[in-house]
Amino acid sequence: MNTTQLRAPVFFISHGAPTFALEPGLLGANLRALGQQLTGIKAVLVVSPHWQTRELQVLTTPTPETVHDFGGFPAALYALQYPAPGQPELALGALQLLAQAGWSVSAEAHRGVDHGAWVPLFHLLPQANVPVFQVSMPHHLDTAGALALGRALAPLRDQGVLIVGSGSMTHNLYELQRPAAPAVDYAVEFAHWVRQAVSRADVAALLDYRRLAPHAERAHPTQEHFLPLLVALGASHEAEAAQVITGDITYGVLSMESYGWGLRNAASPVAEVAA
Repeated sequence: MNTTQLRAPVFFISHGAPTFALEPGLLGANLRALGQQLTGIKAVLVVSPHWQTRELQVLTTPTPETVHDFGGFPAALYALQYPAPGQPELALGALQLLAQAGWSVSAEAHRGVDHGAWVPLFHLLPQANVPVFQVSMPHHLDTAGALALGRALAPLRDQGVLIVGSGSMTHNLYELQRPAAPAVDYAVEFAHWVRQAVSRADVAALLDYRRLAPHAERAHPTQEHFLPLLVALGASHEAEAAQVITGDITYGVLSMESYGWGLRNAASPVAEVAA
């Protein structure tokens, strides 16, 4: 069987603030359009910074709850549910791949799905009819480790598993402004640098982004929301060109730009990254 016909895509999705679930904006509309093109997806694997653990864990919960792991938001947000089933069999397959790659990893059979997973999926796959499981982010993870994590998970794509690194292109919560505030220059400049590095598949630059990218420490005071991009990059294949999934800059400083690899029949919201 030709596995390239079965290979599921990879996404890096900027999930922004939890209110993204209620305020889809440009990225939400574009994710919905992309989701309508996805076929043959057996499960979605999400790596999110909102599940961090001492050592790597894989979610094997058969019916994971929708976790509202945030506070101080409108009541309507807490009423939202994303009742997708789990996929214990494929999750255990992921655990085996990770163990074979040398990771210390265990199963977690009780935890629910955090908002870094269900909020973007709320737009990408709104019917919640595709099974979802997660792989945690170890607290000690760095850029090289995130890339290696994605590479270890990549074979799951040939089994129809859509891999999603859910993070944020920029993530400085100390500088949040009103939701529709104009984009701040540093967020635009950082996102542009990342886009150019992704377009060149410049893995070395992305691994060293904290030193090389403009305003890197301002855009990401801590790294956990950038690392899912390296996970997605690691899960991609060399022959796959990255494609931009266009998003706004919200709250003045949260860039919602996202990427896809291995997308087929891309619609208008997705454009190949220009060098």
